[in-house]
Amino acid sequence: QVQLVESGGGLVQAGGSLRLSCAASGGTFSSYAMGWFRQAPGKEREFVAAISWGGRSTDYSDSVKGRFIITRDNAKKTVYLQMNSLKPEDAALYYCAAGEGYSRVIAGGPKYWGQGTQVTVSS
Repeated sequence: QVQLVESGGGLVQAGGSLRLSCAASGGTFSSYAMGWFRQAPGKEREFVAAISWGGRSTDYSDSVKGRFIITRDNAKKTVYLQMNSLKPEDAALYYCAAGEGYSRVIAGGPKYWGQGTQVTVSS
C-alpha cells in the first residue's frame, strides 16, 4: 500500500510559479510511475504530467507543455511539479498518483491517489 501526500498548493497571481510536492510512504517508490492530475470545479479530472519510474520518460498534457516540469527524487520518495507561467485556467485541485505502468498512469488509471492540494490563480 502506498500513501501519497501532496503539498505546495496555494494562491498565486497569473504569470507566477508554484512547486507542488508529493511525498510517498509504503511500497517501493522507485518502482512506480508517477503522475499529476487536476480537477477544476464542474469539470472532470484530467491528466497533467507523468514521469517513469527512473525519470527518463516524461509526458505532459498539451495545456501545460512548456510551462510545467515533472521531476522525481527516488531517494526522497518524492515527486515534484514545477508550475511556471500560471494561468487562471490552471486553478484546480491537483492530485498526485502512482501506478505500476507508465502508460496506465498517463491514461488515468494509476493504482494510488493522494488527497490533493489546491492551486488558485488570480488574474
